[in-house]
Amino acid sequence: MVAGAQWEAQREDCFMRTMMLIGFGLATCLPAMTFAASTAPVPGERALREECSAFSQAGMRDCLAKNAQDSQKALRNIEEEAVSALSRWDEESRYVSQAKAKLAASNREFSRYRDSQCEFSASLSGGGAGNAHEIRRLACVSEFNNRRAEQLRDAVSDLPRK
Repeated sequence: MVAGAQWEAQREDCFMRTMMLIGFGLATCLPAMTFAASTAPVPGERALREECSAFSQAGMRDCLAKNAQDSQKALRNIEEEAVSALSRWDEESRYVSQAKAKLAASNREFSRYRDSQCEFSASLSGGGAGNAHEIRRLACVSEFNNRRAEQLRDAVSDLPRK
């Protein structure tokens, strides 16, 4: 009978160790899985237009205008977060100042490039009627803002903090 009790205790011990290993594995993998799930790909112009295509042409334009406005707000927030992250960066102050100045210059150049590229994109509507030019331009603006926000988020995400 002692052997049976001993075997049962070993089985319980083995079960507990297995459960602890599973728990440890989940605890270490879950944050990475959550991060991967939260980084959905940025939709392109075509996907954004399709997203709003259930509406009339005027409604589609309004839908894309809202997307562009929302993406601009999100980009502004990420730009502010990037400046804040640079302020907390564990680096000499001269390098922090230099990075902030470069970020500001980059933000200005990005806006100019985005506007120019989106005007080009709108021109690809050719002789399109109604809101066709504006629909393409707004989808382009949304895509560029979303991609820039992702780029800035990634750029400062792993800076060592003070």
